Amino acid sequence: MIKSKLYYFGVLCANQLIKPLSIMQIGPDQIEALYQYAKFQFECGNYSGAADFLYQYRALCTNSERSLSALWGKLAAEILMQNWDVAQEELNRLKEIIDSKNFSSPINQLHSRIWLMHWSLFIFFNHENGKNGIIDLFFQDRYLNAIQTNAPHLLRYLAAAVVVNKRRRNMLKELIKVIQQEQQTYKDPITEFLECLHVNYDFDGAQHKLIECEQVILNDPFLGKRIEEGNFITVPLRDEFLENARLFIFETYCRIHRCIDIGMLAEKMNMTYDEAELWIMNLVKSSKLDAKIDSVTGNLIMTTNQVNVHEQIIESMRNLNARTYMLAKSLVDPGHAAAQQVGR
Repeated sequence: MIKSKLYYFGVLCANQLIKPLSIMQIGPDQIEALYQYAKFQFECGNYSGAADFLYQYRALCTNSERSLSALWGKLAAEILMQNWDVAQEELNRLKEIIDSKNFSSPINQLHSRIWLMHWSLFIFFNHENGKNGIIDLFFQDRYLNAIQTNAPHLLRYLAAAVVVNKRRRNMLKELIKVIQQEQQTYKDPITEFLECLHVNYDFDGAQHKLIECEQVILNDPFLGKRIEEGNFITVPLRDEFLENARLFIFETYCRIHRCIDIGMLAEKMNMTYDEAELWIMNLVKSSKLDAKIDSVTGNLIMTTNQVNVHEQIIESMRNLNARTYMLAKSLVDPGHAAAQQVGR
């Protein structure tokens, strides 16, 4: 009987929400019943219905705490339906409320931010622009402080997003700084890989950590998402991570060496010699890397253009003299013209 009444009220709200509340004779009890009905639909697995009724409830509700709870419920429903675009919108609404709301204590606000970041993982590792989204959110001062205060394990996901996102490499320096600050509190193969490579320049250690990174990704529920393509199952993020991690190793090694043994580099990147040679050839062709492969010795030769400092200074002085002359001429010419007019 109760469920049938709730169902009737839910349908009534869905069909007549545009009518004034006084005409529909809807009061606090009926609005609360709508919340309970939405919750009932959610528990029954009708996430679409639950999302609709929670949306309607928030339009009627005047209790800010209850409205916030309904928004969390709608976010959950959208995630379970895999409506990633809508879920992203609800996540942004929640963030705005959490950042602007007056909480009873800073601890409660901190916990809300941590919960928001955990829920965001479902969206960021499924949405097409998720790798940018997680970087934008987690690197905000308030949320980065929350990670360092009570959720350092989220650094795994932030680190993975930075590694695979070539357009956001500018955040790598800041990420390394945070990893170093939290190394006594949290570390895993992904954060240790970056520390080995960019802090300690330990290429052997980075090689071993890269093997462990693959296993971590495959066993992580967010990073190890599998996609079926015909008869094959792929793990896209695993492939992206390994490719970019090898590029990190290669770029870092090239910065401090002029002649590199391809066989040794292949070993450090966990590749066969032929795979490494082909990979390096494609990289040299597609990038601005000034290098060439000596197939006889099996070495990669880095060519450096030596800058003649003396010639650079002379050229700068020439430019400075030319600019000074033009500036002086522009000041003298008007005065000279005026003097000629007076003489006449």
